[in-house]
Amino acid sequence: MAIRPWKLISSKKDNSFRIFDLRIDRAISPRTKKEHDFYVLESTDWVNVIPLTGKEDVVLVRQYRHGIGQVTLEIPGGLVEQGDSPAETARRELIEETGYRASEMVLIGSVHANPAFMNNICYTYLARDVSLSGTQEQDEKEDIEIIVKPLKEIPRLIRDGKITHSLILAAFYRFYMEYLPSKL
Repeated sequence: MAIRPWKLISSKKDNSFRIFDLRIDRAISPRTKKEHDFYVLESTDWVNVIPLTGKEDVVLVRQYRHGIGQVTLEIPGGLVEQGDSPAETARRELIEETGYRASEMVLIGSVHANPAFMNNICYTYLARDVSLSGTQEQDEKEDIEIIVKPLKEIPRLIRDGKITHSLILAAFYRFYMEYLPSKL
């Protein structure tokens, strides 16, 4: 039997928050013909940036993440603001979080963060030949430390559990699959 999309019967906004809206959908299963409620977090798209220097160093950020109450090691990224493209957001987030600028910004892929209950996309960009061009421009909810590591150390940081954010892992997976297949 072929899996088919479920017919949407109704959809309504339940609550709105700064970074997402909660939507409740009612849909009918094409297999059982039964109706079910689904809760969807509608969120704006996100970007992640892998900043790579000419010497093949990666500019990483350490920052506090309130959801887990811990400091994490990540790459720069953020929400795509209304009216901005993902590429514009990638350039802005790189500068704001690190003070680095890229000579070239290349889209290397995208993923659905969690399609079971979220509707957004996370885009990953490779920032090539980044160089420090200024100071960080963090917002009031950010405390970011810049860490520069050789690209060859990233797999070890992942294996050792130093990089644990799933969207960052997906970004590096895509990077290694697309740009460094001979090094796998």
